[in-house]
Amino acid sequence: MSKMSTSELRGYQQICGSNGAMMVIACDQRGAMRSLLTSDPELQAKISEKQLGMIKSDITRYLASNASCVLVDPVCAVPQLVDDGVISRNTALLIGLDASGWDTSPEGYRLSRLVPNVNARHVRELGGTGGKIMVYLRSDRDAANHHNIAILRQCVEDFAKEDLLLVVEYLTYQLEGESDQEYKAKFPELIKGGAKIALECGAKVLKLPYPGSPQACAEITRIAGDVPWAVLSAGVDHATFLQQVADAMSNGASGVIAGRSLWKDCISLDSEMTKGKLKTLAVPRLNEIQAVIRQYYHAGKSNGGALAGQVNYG
Repeated sequence: MSKMSTSELRGYQQICGSNGAMMVIACDQRGAMRSLLTSDPELQAKISEKQLGMIKSDITRYLASNASCVLVDPVCAVPQLVDDGVISRNTALLIGLDASGWDTSPEGYRLSRLVPNVNARHVRELGGTGGKIMVYLRSDRDAANHHNIAILRQCVEDFAKEDLLLVVEYLTYQLEGESDQEYKAKFPELIKGGAKIALECGAKVLKLPYPGSPQACAEITRIAGDVPWAVLSAGVDHATFLQQVADAMSNGASGVIAGRSLWKDCISLDSEMTKGKLKTLAVPRLNEIQAVIRQYYHAGKSNGGALAGQVNYG
């Protein structure tokens, strides 16, 4: 297992709340955010990066200010969040490296992409506490992963040289010709296999989908060892995600990195409407997630999860 350096550990402490658990608001999406704003592809194409940046600013100001950290992209959101004084001094900043969407190999595998000219040094220059890289993995198909593993290793090495925290996210996906039933049956093993690949590549903090059950969460904790992991929301409904958070936290997860499940019903191109819904809908949802984290976090640590580098948070 790769151990965090002192500098990386300090960054990790900053993306965690006072209880030592991660509570990160993710709004680094671009394509997914456009699709939530309108179902019309032509209208989606007309939504500018500046408009997305304004929505991300509202999410940061009205929602992430109640959390420990915000995750944004380097295309629409920064440096404005810092330069315009939007982000609170008490809110850490993660910057995503992955480009929106993916390429497809001749065999039908997803090929991850990076935002051009964004590396660890640039993340630091933008005021980032750390970075986040997302890659697609099919752990049951070695040929599917060569390109994406190379990207992952490149980013891990780059951030290690800069001595800057990097959160590693991986997603899996359904192959063409694979039935829904076949994919659902394979999903827990694909998440476990993805964790093993990410750890072998040097990941020091993991972000991953809910692996399917409390037992699968415990297995992720066993595989991860001293490497903390956070569960992502994947846009599921809020009630479903609350149960997933409880399962993950009570079985060793070290926190939550949530986006669409919190704000998907809140955003619009009308800033005043967005602000109102973030305050009345998203913030109460966040409070409920934080209550679940408080209830289960330390119990989950006693079940074998990583505890923020054994830092005393009181």
